[in-house]
Amino acid sequence: MTPSVLFVCVHNAGRSQMAAGWLRHLAGDRVEVRSAGSLPGDQVNPAAVEAMAEVGIDISDQRPKVLTTDAVEASDVVITMGCGDACPIFPGKRYLDWHLEDPAGKGVDSVRPIRDDIEGRIRGLLAELGVSSPA
Repeated sequence: MTPSVLFVCVHNAGRSQMAAGWLRHLAGDRVEVRSAGSLPGDQVNPAAVEAMAEVGIDISDQRPKVLTTDAVEASDVVITMGCGDACPIFPGKRYLDWHLEDPAGKGVDSVRPIRDDIEGRIRGLLAELGVSSPA
């Protein structure tokens, strides 16, 4: 069975998009990846796109999506990144809250450490899920 992970932050423009990009890159089709925001922005943060491109991951085609209860219900693991009480809670789901600096309004130099922190967390998540990473 393929595990499903949902990343949620407020605007679905930075942290959650980088996390989804890392997970897609490292897990391929061995994990179903979703991301959403409680108040989605108009576009993915350009500094996040640039920081991810520096490590060979293209998230430029992604668009912020609104968080739905269907997305939460369909996910095995829900990882929140500062969405607070806007995230619906369903029994039987695994919830993780990752405290990450918000990259909104920051340049790529400030986004790189956030990107790298997310990579480490994704690698740890893959280990917990028992999913090997070829990358």
